[in-house]
Amino acid sequence: MSSEKKLKPSGTWPSLISPEMTGKLLEFSEPVWNKNGDLFWRERNSNQAGICQYFFDEKEIRDLSPGINVGGGIGYGGGSFTVKGDSIVYVEKGSNQLYMLSTDDIQPIKLTTSLYKTAAPRISPSGKYLCFVHSDGTADTITIIGIDGSFSPLPLVTGSDFYNYPRWHPDGSRLAWISWNHPNMPWDSSRLSLVELNENPGDLPTLKDETLVAGGEGISVVQPEFSPDGRYLAYVSDLGGWWQIYLLDLASGNHTQLTHAQAEHALPPWLQDQCTYGFSNDSRWIFFTRNQAGFSSLWQVNLESGQESQIDLDEDYTWLEGFSISPRDNQIAVIASRGDIPHRLITVTPDGQTTIIRNSTPDIQSRNIFSLPKPVSWSGSDEDTIHGLFYSPHNPSYADNSLPPLMIIIHSGPTRQKWAEFEPRAQFFSSRGYGVLVVNYRGSTGYGREYRQALNRQWGVVDVEDCLSGARFAVNQGWADPEKMALLGSSSGGLTVLQTLVTYPGVFRAGITLYGITNHLTLLENPPKFERFYSDWLLGPYPEYAGVYRERSPLFSADKIRDPVAVFQGGKDLIVPPNQAEQIVGALRKNGVPHEYYLYPEEGHGFKQAENLQDFFLKVDAFLRKYVIKK
Repeated sequence: MSSEKKLKPSGTWPSLISPEMTGKLLEFSEPVWNKNGDLFWRERNSNQAGICQYFFDEKEIRDLSPGINVGGGIGYGGGSFTVKGDSIVYVEKGSNQLYMLSTDDIQPIKLTTSLYKTAAPRISPSGKYLCFVHSDGTADTITIIGIDGSFSPLPLVTGSDFYNYPRWHPDGSRLAWISWNHPNMPWDSSRLSLVELNENPGDLPTLKDETLVAGGEGISVVQPEFSPDGRYLAYVSDLGGWWQIYLLDLASGNHTQLTHAQAEHALPPWLQDQCTYGFSNDSRWIFFTRNQAGFSSLWQVNLESGQESQIDLDEDYTWLEGFSISPRDNQIAVIASRGDIPHRLITVTPDGQTTIIRNSTPDIQSRNIFSLPKPVSWSGSDEDTIHGLFYSPHNPSYADNSLPPLMIIIHSGPTRQKWAEFEPRAQFFSSRGYGVLVVNYRGSTGYGREYRQALNRQWGVVDVEDCLSGARFAVNQGWADPEKMALLGSSSGGLTVLQTLVTYPGVFRAGITLYGITNHLTLLENPPKFERFYSDWLLGPYPEYAGVYRERSPLFSADKIRDPVAVFQGGKDLIVPPNQAEQIVGALRKNGVPHEYYLYPEEGHGFKQAENLQDFFLKVDAFLRKYVIKK
């Protein structure tokens, strides 16, 4: 123990990581370059998300969409805008309509008036057409319009339940995309298609016969990208058990696997247009990010020799996302972070020199206030290996000679992953004296297809078991006090919190849920299209498995919950509606279980407003001091 540190009970340490700081972080996404080497990105500040441009000569940032809320409207978002030359086409979040503006004149021009939901706009190489993903809530299409408004929207690609990643060939003669159908999710089975386009003078292009390039039953394929010279079509497939990058030579028809490490080279497509790699401007290299155990690194592969090499960055970032390459000089724009570096938008040269474009917060005085995550693994109840990240209690001013409390954080999804990025929740707790174990339970992405598929009809079982075994692992390592353990999870993670309290009452001192699922049967009444059959895979087809739906719904076993619960809910949540929270709160009240319930009327599925994030952390801190820290 450092002589400068004061002794104070863990869980009560004063921290420089305040609720105000965590609520004011900017959020970056979707960096993209135009051919002139100009950099654009989407930036969210609490309630509003707009498009920004960076001027390299002046080192200045310009907001191109003041007063406009930009965001893709299909599924969980993404695919918010595209850039070609000086033209920007974006999705206006409130109306879901497409608008165009110029970098010289930021007065938007409305391109569509009656579309239901849109995402992933892409301007054709000629600049004459715009294609995008469209959904009316029932039928999804890739639709095309004239960029000058001369043609009404025309469904160009139809017949599949879902579409993502529309991509033009550089000469405009072909189009590629990803599609999938119910009951699959895109990380289960999806298809990469390629077609030639018929040019119709005076009218919109139409399609010739569709060719299946990759994917199919039991194979997930994502992110097609044409090389700048038009010779290749690259894509990512988990054909061999991991998401690897492949290359199709369009002339010969030969497919080549470029990456081979047991690592992931894509993200599960919960969002539209997520990018993890790109071609150099001479089409001789592919630059890409690699995810190993939740830690990200930057690599390049030579397309002729197949030789891979890692690009060492000036700063030791542990997570990189939002990938885009400048067609002028091969600079890479990514969103970078690590445990002690809040998210920032940076550019990277091929030799690893980095430039910080934008920080998510200007308030960080010292990186010494943060805890660094380390990858951990342990054996579950059936000897399977479970993965996660551990944050040790860390505060430069305080210490405690006794074992710290433990916070188990459970990700949403459930088919997602917690990465070694800057994680405000983990830092909030670790700086106050908690050990924090982030559990990437079986069913999480990031560890190969077999691990990802382990949740098949096991939701509410293996995730619960893995949280319990993770807690026991932390205790056996001497990292935590077994009498002071708590759980926190959002959305599906909230379900796992409650189901763990149902299954193992008394093991954890408290549970915290954010917009958590409590009743599977209620969710069946009006599920989002994207997840309409997700429960069939996670639990089993209904009504044949009606008993499982009840058994795995915490609401119907709430009489087994003995430990205090804090419930946080958004009033405008369309994914997990407020009645889910109200049902479990009513059951807790009826059973006399200590609980607290907080409704944020203007929030949806995921809290965004700074004042609500601040309030959440304040209330959680008080709740834990009452029920976990004070025995």
